[in-house]
This record gives sequence, C-alpha cells and structure tokens, in this order.
Amino acid sequence: MQRIFAVGFSLVAYFIFFATFLWLIAFIGDIGIFPTTINDAVNGTPVVQAIGFDLLLIALFGIQHSVMARPGFKARLTRIVSTSVERSIYVLAAAVVLAIMLRYWHTLGGTIWDVRESAAAPLIWAVFAMGWALVLLSTFLINHFELFGLSQAWRHGRAREDRPPQLREPLLYRWVRHPLYLGFVIAFWATPHLTISHLLFAAGMTAYIFIGIAHEERDLLAYFGSAYDDYRKRVGMIVPGLGRRRDRSGD
Repeated sequence: MQRIFAVGFSLVAYFIFFATFLWLIAFIGDIGIFPTTINDAVNGTPVVQAIGFDLLLIALFGIQHSVMARPGFKARLTRIVSTSVERSIYVLAAAVVLAIMLRYWHTLGGTIWDVRESAAAPLIWAVFAMGWALVLLSTFLINHFELFGLSQAWRHGRAREDRPPQLREPLLYRWVRHPLYLGFVIAFWATPHLTISHLLFAAGMTAYIFIGIAHEERDLLAYFGSAYDDYRKRVGMIVPGLGRRRDRSGD
C-alpha cells in the first residue's frame, strides 16, 4: 500500500505542477486562458504597495525553491517521510507557491516597449517559444522523470534502490552548466510588449536564478568535489564561455 501511495502521490504532484507550469507560460506570454496574466492580475493597488507585494511573492518563491533543495532540509524531511516521495513533496510545494505568485501578482501600469504590431513580433514570439523549449529539453537531458520525483517513486514501488547522482555533460551541458536556467531567462525577457509589471517579474526572477545557481553549485561542489570544480573551469554558467571559474593556482 505504501508503494502504491508513493507512485500515486508522485503522479498527482507531477500533474499539478505541469498544469501550474502551463499557467506560468500563459502568464508570462499575457495569454488569457488561465485566471491571471502578467498584465491582468490584481489591479488597482497603489504602486509602492504593489511593488512590495510582488517582490514578497518572488522572495517566497525563491525561499521555497532554495531552502527545500538544500541537503540539510532534505535530510530532516526524510526523517519524517520516505525518500521515495521527498522530491514529489518539493515539486508539489513548488507548484503551490508558483500558483500563489501567479494568482496574487499585483499588476503595474506603464509600458516600456510595445512592438506587437511590428514585423519583429513573430521573431520575438519564436524566441519566447525557444526559451520554453530549452527549459523542457534541459529537463530531459538530466532525467525529466527523476527531476520531478516520478523515478524515485517508481523505483520504490518496484523495490529498487535509488541510484547515486552522477556528474554528466549531455549535449547542451557541454556548453553551459545551466541550460535550463538559460531557457527561463530567455522566456522571461522575450516579449513584444514589455510592461513595468513584466519588467519587475523578469528582473526579480532573473536575480533569483543567479542566487539559486550560487546555492546549487555550492552543493554540487560539495558532493562531486574536484570533478565539478573542473567542470566549472571548462564550461560557462548560462552563456557559452562566460561565467567560467578561473584557475587561480598560478597567481
């Protein structure tokens, strides 16, 4: 029964996150098929209050993602729950926090640029789609089903041991260490209609991405040691050739 629960819970968490992720795409693209979009969410709030609330939402998102991803938190959590559902709990919590941010985002008035009626608009939309495609592709390159907790629950259901993480460099990871984050940055900024509301979201989430990378790489360095240190020296962070860690041994 416990094994069935683990698999069932992981599937529920995955599909909830997937639905929320689709909402995020429509939210950023200002496509009104979900309850809110970046330019049509909570309206009428005074500017300073709206900015403060939106920054709080970004901080809440960042705290959940960073804290729950740390080894110390995982170790404490798995004293209470099975390791087979630990990742799925993270995925479900991420979906809930993301949904809160999208639902209660406070829209700000003002436009920085609007080229929706120009010849450049289709190209910008293509770049927008490319960013999300890069995000999805990156998850499969590093094992999509393990990233979202499905593999862990499935192995538990079949009484198989979890495999220890391995440092691999599949395809895009040979050129940048974090192609998934690069995809997010592209998707956040590629818009034919950049409003103040969109600018705040894109800037805040981009800032968090670099904060998250710093925490993530610290953990990877602690786990993989010199192998990951060598990887950082050879491969750029999110742009090929940029953000490589210099070898200071010869200074």
